[in-house]
Amino acid sequence: MRPDPKCPRRSGPRPRIRTIQKLRGHGLLLQKQHGFGLVAAMFLIIIIAGAIAAMWRISTTQTATSSLALQQARAYQAARAGVEYGIARTMGGSTCVSPIILEGFKVTVDCVTFLEVDLPEEGRKANFHNIAVTAEYGSAGHVDYAYRKLEAVVEL
Repeated sequence: MRPDPKCPRRSGPRPRIRTIQKLRGHGLLLQKQHGFGLVAAMFLIIIIAGAIAAMWRISTTQTATSSLALQQARAYQAARAGVEYGIARTMGGSTCVSPIILEGFKVTVDCVTFLEVDLPEEGRKANFHNIAVTAEYGSAGHVDYAYRKLEAVVEL
């Protein structure tokens, strides 16, 4: 007697069913795409992580740049204060005292008389003074280092 093909087998080992047979009607198409979602997800994760790293780097650089610009502006103002101090000391006939500390800035003022000219038509002598000022914050090589140098010529 032959077994009925419509009736399931009751005894003996189960027959192995191949993957292709499980995916009836879909064939090799699904088998080729197996794991493609993982590759796409990894690609997106890497791209997004790269974009986040780039944005973080830009943000850090921008913050450091604006901080350094502020320090440079403060150094310029400290140097201008040094020039005004040098002019006041020179016009008063006294020597420039150096260095001066202004809010963490080391300001060095150098006042030098470099030329004396006789003005016979005015009946006086004209003295020309060079005032050189440097303002420095921190030490060279550090992140917060700022340096400015200004010069002025004054006639008395």
